[in-house]
Amino acid sequence: MSTKTVNSVINAGKSYQYVDNGEPMRGGMKDVYFSPDKSYVVAFYRDAQDFASRERLRKIVTDYYNSFFNREGGDYYRELYCWPTDMVEADKKVGLVVPCYHANFFFKKGYASSDLIKGKEKEGKWFASPKFRNKQFTLRLDEAELGNWLSYFQICVNISRGVKRLHAAGLAHSDLSYKNVLVDPVSKSAAIIDIDGLVVPGLFPPDVIGTADFIAPEVLATKHLDLKDPGRKLPNRLTDLHALAVMIYMYLLYRHPLKGGKIHDLDTEKDDLLAMGEKALFIEHPEDASNRPKLNQVNPKELPWADVTKLPYAITGPYLKELFYQAFVTGLHKPTERPPAEMWEQALLKTTDLMQPCSNAACEQKWYVFDNTLSPRCPFCGTPHKGTLPVLDLYYEFKPTVWKPENHRLMVYNNQYLFQWHVNRNIIRNERLTAAQKVPVGYFVFHQGKWVLVNQQLTSLKDLTEDKEIPIGSMVELTDGKRLLLSREEGGRVVIITIANK
Repeated sequence: MSTKTVNSVINAGKSYQYVDNGEPMRGGMKDVYFSPDKSYVVAFYRDAQDFASRERLRKIVTDYYNSFFNREGGDYYRELYCWPTDMVEADKKVGLVVPCYHANFFFKKGYASSDLIKGKEKEGKWFASPKFRNKQFTLRLDEAELGNWLSYFQICVNISRGVKRLHAAGLAHSDLSYKNVLVDPVSKSAAIIDIDGLVVPGLFPPDVIGTADFIAPEVLATKHLDLKDPGRKLPNRLTDLHALAVMIYMYLLYRHPLKGGKIHDLDTEKDDLLAMGEKALFIEHPEDASNRPKLNQVNPKELPWADVTKLPYAITGPYLKELFYQAFVTGLHKPTERPPAEMWEQALLKTTDLMQPCSNAACEQKWYVFDNTLSPRCPFCGTPHKGTLPVLDLYYEFKPTVWKPENHRLMVYNNQYLFQWHVNRNIIRNERLTAAQKVPVGYFVFHQGKWVLVNQQLTSLKDLTEDKEIPIGSMVELTDGKRLLLSREEGGRVVIITIANK
């Protein structure tokens, strides 16, 4: 074992140390060595890099690095991407300096029954499969690693924001998959890795066509064509959007949206190519049930998630249901009709406002999306909601004295918070929120047999039904049909209350 030094090819005079024990970690294209303090790695490409590849890497660690991190919001993205910080060369081999993953992206316990994967990276694949959470499976993940259903919504929000930012910069990841996204359900965080393969349309083409299960149908359907053939489809921003939709579907429903029971060819390899490419069909297609999973052929470890009748994609709520339809029905073979990343981000966030904690302490998912019925129940364990349930529909001022619904509602539960992005439509819930905007302005509580909203910071909260101001530090009861003005400021909303499960 020896400590070696390598020089930057970007910053004159800058050098890095790495430990060479003769057995580097081997990735798909690189050999990876830790720094002595394990704060970064030096990853050398095994194959020689041509001028275009070197230029791509140079731009990633300079121009793109600066545009992502050395401006407003940079701290958020620094946590979200594992982005190379410098380029090095030794013995004619090009390498990258990459920060090490945060400690939360390594398994603290791993399997419930063994230490086999303790300390291993938390690749997303561990959390997108039903078998690793099935209690009948010996090598299932420990419950302390799994989080709850709500955790995966926040993970998907982070991934969507990461893809949104790449696309805003004119970049595509090209190999977006659960292999290249680390996730931690405990801290509800995600990290997008393998940034060095970024695609710049018209300048830097993709190195790979992607990872199986996440390659867009048009890429697979044309992969037999020559690279220079104008009909050949290669990874780009629109193929990222297919991969993003697949990933979100898998993290929330623990099954693949295209892998069903339909057989296209008796040759397994051809069948897979057709099923994921030219003949790809959503397993929950509302007009074509031919690709529904056949439960008599499904591994029992994949139940109940493989049962699309028992747990249909509609359980993710109305906003995500619409986007899944757009991604896997209208946009599956029409790439330009796929939902952009920002639509996924906002739909996921609006869905979290619809969520309720399950009252069954033994429920594995702990949370579920309100099903818009007067008698809601958890779809995972069947437990009905106990007690009354206030539903707040948000309205905005379309023109003076004319209020219209926002298609956004907030479900109430005990100690649920009210935030500025609920109060004012001009405050968008995204990565640019300030610390002050993240502070709750009120909270809901079941007090002495009544649901109430406690006003913590709202200066113009008013009960319109009773024509009564609600000063800071006081509370207002939530009753059926009541209207509350949350703010008189421009963009301020009105909410109308419905009491469900009466």
